[in-house]
Amino acid sequence: MTATIIADLTAMPATMTIPEAAELLGISRSAAYRAVARGEIPTIRIGRRLLVPTAKLYTMLGWLPDPAA
Repeated sequence: MTATIIADLTAMPATMTIPEAAELLGISRSAAYRAVARGEIPTIRIGRRLLVPTAKLYTMLGWLPDPAA
């Protein structure tokens, strides 16, 4: 299963919007924004946009090994 997820990651963009992350996580858009505000979903700011780094989200979910470990 991990190989499939990693293969899917290479096909995904480097970042996703918060609503896209919400859909991936199976939570509502508003719940995702609350989780971002609490620091539970990793984000980066590019200009005025707040984006979720795909690899960090996958690592947080345990779908990829943590490169810092």
